Amino acid sequence: MTLEPNTSRTTPVPAGRPRRVQARVALALLEALRVQDLPPELLDDENVSITIPRRFGLSGVVDVQIRRYREAASRRARIPESEVVDLIRFVIRRPDADEVFHAAGRSLPGTPESPGWRRVLPARTAFALARRKVNRSLRALFGGPLVRVVGVPFELQAVHELLVHADPGGDACALVTGLSQGVLDAYGVGSKVLRHSACRGRGDSHCLWATES
Repeated sequence: MTLEPNTSRTTPVPAGRPRRVQARVALALLEALRVQDLPPELLDDENVSITIPRRFGLSGVVDVQIRRYREAASRRARIPESEVVDLIRFVIRRPDADEVFHAAGRSLPGTPESPGWRRVLPARTAFALARRKVNRSLRALFGGPLVRVVGVPFELQAVHELLVHADPGGDACALVTGLSQGVLDAYGVGSKVLRHSACRGRGDSHCLWATES
C-alpha cells in the first residue's frame, strides 16, 4: 500500500524552480497523522498495527515512512517539494485534515517551549519577535519565502502558493496557523488567537493570517 494523492482536489504545483523542503515537514505531517489515529487508551504492550489495523496512521506503511523521514531529519536533509505535496494531498482525504495540519504545524521546529523571560516581554516587542521567528522558520523549512508580514500586531500574507496548490480546499493552510500559534504561545502572546482570515481555497484573492483584535 502506498501513500497516493487525492487527485480530485488538486492543481499543479507552481511553476518555477522546485524547492527543497526540510524532511522535518514530512515527518511532522506523518507523526501528527499517527497521533490523531491513536485511541484514547492503549495497553503498554499493545501492537496497534495489529489490534487497530484500520487506522491508517498506525499502519506499517506510515511507520516505515516515519522512520525514513526521521533518519533524514536527523541529517538535516531536504526532500523534493513534490514529496511534501504528495503527503498533503494524501492527508486531505481525511475529514480531520485541518486538525492534522494544525498539529503538524505546532510540532515543527521553531516552536519550542520558551524561556521564562520571553513571557514578560512588552506585547509590542513579543509580537515583533514572533513575526520575525515565524517568517524565518517557514523560509528555512520550505526552502524559500512562504509568507510576508503585512501588518501589526501579527498579520501575515502568503507569498508562495505551494500549500494552496497542493490543497485547493485550504485545509493545508493550517500548517502555517499551527506553527504561528505555537510561536505566539512561546513569546507569551498566545492569548491572541490566530485566524486564517482569508484563504485562496475559500475564493479570496490571497491567504491571510491575523490575530483577533
